[in-house]
Amino acid sequence: MGKNWWKESVVYQIYPRSFQDSNHDGIGDLAGILTRLDYLKKLGIDVVWLCPVYDSPNVDNGYDIRDYKEILDTFGTMEDFDRLLEGLHSRGMKLLMDLVVNHTSDQHEWFQQALQSRDNPYHDYYIWQDGTTDKLPNNWESHFSGSAWEYVPHLGQYYLHIFAKQQPDLNWKNPKVREAVKDICRFWLGKGVDGFRMDTMNFYSKVDGFPSVEGVEGLVRAHRFYQNGPHIHEYLKELHRDVLSLYNGMTVGETPNVTPEIAKLYTGDGRDEVNMLFQFEHMSVDSGPKDKWDLIPWDFVKFKKIMSKWQTSLHGCGWNSLYLSNHDQPRPLGRFADDSVYRVESAKLLGTMTHTMEGTPYIYQGEELGMVNVRFSDISNYRDVQTLNLYADLSAKGVSHREIMRKVYTKGRDNARTPMQWSGERYGGFSDTEPWIELNPSYLEINAAQQEEDPNSVLHYYRKLIRLRRQYPVMVYGDFVDCLPEDPARYAYRRTLEGEKLFVLLNFKDRPADFYQPEDMDPSRWQLLLSNYPADSDPCGPLRPCEARVFYQKEASL
Repeated sequence: MGKNWWKESVVYQIYPRSFQDSNHDGIGDLAGILTRLDYLKKLGIDVVWLCPVYDSPNVDNGYDIRDYKEILDTFGTMEDFDRLLEGLHSRGMKLLMDLVVNHTSDQHEWFQQALQSRDNPYHDYYIWQDGTTDKLPNNWESHFSGSAWEYVPHLGQYYLHIFAKQQPDLNWKNPKVREAVKDICRFWLGKGVDGFRMDTMNFYSKVDGFPSVEGVEGLVRAHRFYQNGPHIHEYLKELHRDVLSLYNGMTVGETPNVTPEIAKLYTGDGRDEVNMLFQFEHMSVDSGPKDKWDLIPWDFVKFKKIMSKWQTSLHGCGWNSLYLSNHDQPRPLGRFADDSVYRVESAKLLGTMTHTMEGTPYIYQGEELGMVNVRFSDISNYRDVQTLNLYADLSAKGVSHREIMRKVYTKGRDNARTPMQWSGERYGGFSDTEPWIELNPSYLEINAAQQEEDPNSVLHYYRKLIRLRRQYPVMVYGDFVDCLPEDPARYAYRRTLEGEKLFVLLNFKDRPADFYQPEDMDPSRWQLLLSNYPADSDPCGPLRPCEARVFYQKEASL
């Protein structure tokens, strides 16, 4: 597979509601983002992924869209959007929009029409099953708790909603739905946006007949019946052929429950579907079999094997997205590394890993500062519909407040949604009034203003990482070898490209570890390119807690 601009890019994800408020209402907006573009440019960002800013009732913070061609007034106007797009392009950055077309809001005009009658032309834009109030169509569970089906009495039918009941799933089997999606894409690409992050992309095609999951009692996630479905590749090829192929854009699909083999079908050279995927296998190393709230200890060796597998399996025949957090995931510190004593070192360690692997790195807002999870004591402080539904559901089943909050503190989505921590001023420089959700109290110690003044900060380290990735093609395109797959503390891997060689050694534990030297490595010929600790007289000495070292060699064998 050849070189491409989106392979060499670093993407920064913005959650608009929590990034920067400009109009004093405690909610982030487009004009606020515009004021921070120079910060992103200085960081080294190539592409900004903007979470939904479309008109929405905000049941799921914008992922329930009422009008795909309008901007939610809370975020500003279409003129504000145009200014933001121009501001990005004038600085040499691109914009990735969030394409949310597995479902709409129940307030979307299509669904409002669909509710009128079974004969309405828009009724078949959604997925319906006949039924009665005392018998659900099947035992599928919504990702936001409860049944995935909602009954409409005057129609005598249930509609499918894999997420909240206010997010009815679109019927992609209907050609008119697919044409409507193409029209949405043409609208935004025509305005000059540079591509799409495609929300729940592998949910578009459902299995015919909507069978129940057998052998279980009660409601259950039926992933195999609505993920990677029978017509998904047909739909994506059609979208690519008719719209996406006409623009030099970038596409990344959100795809839970995919393997590298499945990923090749979506991203492989000549497949003509999407450029890359967000896979979730590494996001499940601390989850049991039921769902993400089924907490188990993190398995570091398993995590390494997953990361390495995706590196080697897609090399030359697909492309990786490199991420450890986003708007749906908790902060990676405390999950994959230490968030207390070695928070700074750990933030740099994780950044080193994601920027020295093959794939396109994604930085979620605040990750470049080492922001951490939040622990609100009262459920009333949370805003996420998934979290609130979980609390209500488990409380009704007799689960204690303490146990529910343990799950929320570990995996709740609001961990990533507290306001961006720009300064130690009141409201963290995010706003001059009380924000829509409370700030993480850590903003007093962890903020961009403080880190700007500290040359050893996480922020400055991320800038170095991005510069190095741009300087050394081996970081982008090199092959990958895991040197210590069974080691319980260290992650060591080599990358090679046309005479360039990179060796990365990471100590994931909060205690020292021995240095590892590959048998065919000559340390005297290696340059220590980067470390997250001050320079040591012996670059091959023992590793300190949570230490990262990156070595480079050109035109010499290991």
